[in-house]
Amino acid sequence: MAQRGFSHIGLSTLDLDKTRAFYEGVLGFKPMVCDTITVEEGGKIRHVFFDTGHHQLLAFMEMSEVSGVPREYDAGINHGLGLPTGVYHFAFEAGNEAALAQKREELLSKGVQVSDIVDHNWSKSIYFKDPNGIALEYCCLIREFNDNDARMQDRFGISLKVFEDLWKSGMTSLSE
Repeated sequence: MAQRGFSHIGLSTLDLDKTRAFYEGVLGFKPMVCDTITVEEGGKIRHVFFDTGHHQLLAFMEMSEVSGVPREYDAGINHGLGLPTGVYHFAFEAGNEAALAQKREELLSKGVQVSDIVDHNWSKSIYFKDPNGIALEYCCLIREFNDNDARMQDRFGISLKVFEDLWKSGMTSLSE
């Protein structure tokens, strides 16, 4: 079966207005579908789908007064599971190194705290967070993959503190 990429990824938010302001206003993702769903057992769900490129969508749901759903929870995913920041994260395609550097400057100019550009040998990335505490990344490939890349092997070591620090610098002014 041919792979065609994602249709969408669905995430939760405690504040859809802040989330929409970030993804639409800061990252520039166009909202494609916005709806309010009435839950038969009580409550409402507000739902927004953003086009992240190539008709691949990122959806957020905000639940209000829905039975069995807590009012407060860790929408950033990792800490609620007891994991270091960034284990669960979402990486958007930057295109190339120049576009990655430009995206970093654009995020900084919009008040987003973002990491320096990190070289992974096969890609380069920048790291930051959304208002929900979700770890995000812009990434670009810097070389073609080869057969050796797909072979599991020891490649490098990293301190969990360094791993956490990549995203720690990525707190947004919207989430504080």
